[in-house]
Amino acid sequence: MIQITLNDRFAKNFVNDTLFDEFLQKSKKAKETLDSRSGLGNEFLGWVDLPSSIKNEDLKTIREAAETIQKTSKFLVVVGIGGSYLGARAIIEALASPFQYLEPSKKGVTILYAGHHLDSDYHSKLLAFLEDKDFSVNVVSKSGTTTEPAIAFRLLLSLLERKYGREGVKNRVFSTTDRAKGALKKLSDEYGFATFIIPDDVGGRYSFLTPVGLLPVAAAGFSISQLVEGAKTMSHHLKETGNPQDNLACRYASYRNALYSLDKKTEIMVAYQPNLSYVMEWWKQLFGESEGKGGKGILPASVQFTSDLHSMGQYIQDGERNLFETVIQIDSSKSDVYLTEKNDDSDGLNYLAGKTLLDVTKQAVLGTLVAHSDGKVPCLELNLPTLSEETLGQLLYFFEYACAISGYMLGVNPFDQPGVEDYKNNMFALLGKKGFEDRKKHILAHLR
Repeated sequence: MIQITLNDRFAKNFVNDTLFDEFLQKSKKAKETLDSRSGLGNEFLGWVDLPSSIKNEDLKTIREAAETIQKTSKFLVVVGIGGSYLGARAIIEALASPFQYLEPSKKGVTILYAGHHLDSDYHSKLLAFLEDKDFSVNVVSKSGTTTEPAIAFRLLLSLLERKYGREGVKNRVFSTTDRAKGALKKLSDEYGFATFIIPDDVGGRYSFLTPVGLLPVAAAGFSISQLVEGAKTMSHHLKETGNPQDNLACRYASYRNALYSLDKKTEIMVAYQPNLSYVMEWWKQLFGESEGKGGKGILPASVQFTSDLHSMGQYIQDGERNLFETVIQIDSSKSDVYLTEKNDDSDGLNYLAGKTLLDVTKQAVLGTLVAHSDGKVPCLELNLPTLSEETLGQLLYFFEYACAISGYMLGVNPFDQPGVEDYKNNMFALLGKKGFEDRKKHILAHLR
């Protein structure tokens, strides 16, 4: 049974029935295209069946590697960029204590990240921090030549070799890469690193159920079995529910594209829990890279409420009316804080006595939804009963499936990212990489 619901009470008044029915039918056709594997990018649909195709032996192998990491290390550095780290980070940070870096987890290692940008201060401080720490590395890259993670891994590998020697490094590096080719695969074979495979037919932003996401999540001490089971439950619902009105992904994709047709060009993902910030970062990459092409696409943005209600809230309430919101709501909490009565009521908060912070948050959510709806901002609500491996598995798979449907409705290939290559090629040219001489001349011509 799926545990996620989509509430449209603050969106349906913005989309009339005729228009919504039109987009529901478009979503049905898009779903048929996805399920029949007859659309653009169909060579990258391996993620669709991942929840049901992952075997217990596969999970066992990943857990054994995670246990090895936990026995030898206090920290695991995940080296990757974009889809190579965002899925894992989204899950880990949603489930972990916000103070995990100050108090390393008792049931798993603390996860650190590298290679997701090029900042020299960050990486130099990371290396200095790890100098006297026991740590392992999980390097994630299909090719091994993506600049940001390749540089970070070279630095970390040098530190590992200096600390543990070449033989010791063998048991502290876990590579997640291509099955047969690429620089990282070649290096992994030379060193004898434990190697996990990124399937050829699964793109990075759709890879959270491959070892790309599962190994770091397991090393952090969370249940990858429950994560997969949640995704499997959602997969079954989305595939088997043919009526688009009842299909969670079809309804979400229909609202997105109907609102886009009404010039709502920006979708703001909203969460009231700080630990969902990387779920939103993962979502932004998923939809931005999948839909933003050919001069089309909804701009995915995110805000953290209630914090951003004191900054971005003004724009959302009164600014340009070209946006809509999707709000993730968590209905219950594993721990809550009760507010008590104070004798002198000097802070004026005695009216809250007996309530919990979750009670206050729920009313803040409702008050904000009403205010933004009154301010002509359509708002969709995604409700989860609680945050767990199972509900996160459902949520992330739902977003993947909905993204594919939405992309096909938009008329783009949801599984390529041609625009990303432009900056890479320009950077290679400026840094003097062989084969990019003509491009360097083109760039320099812009500077004259």
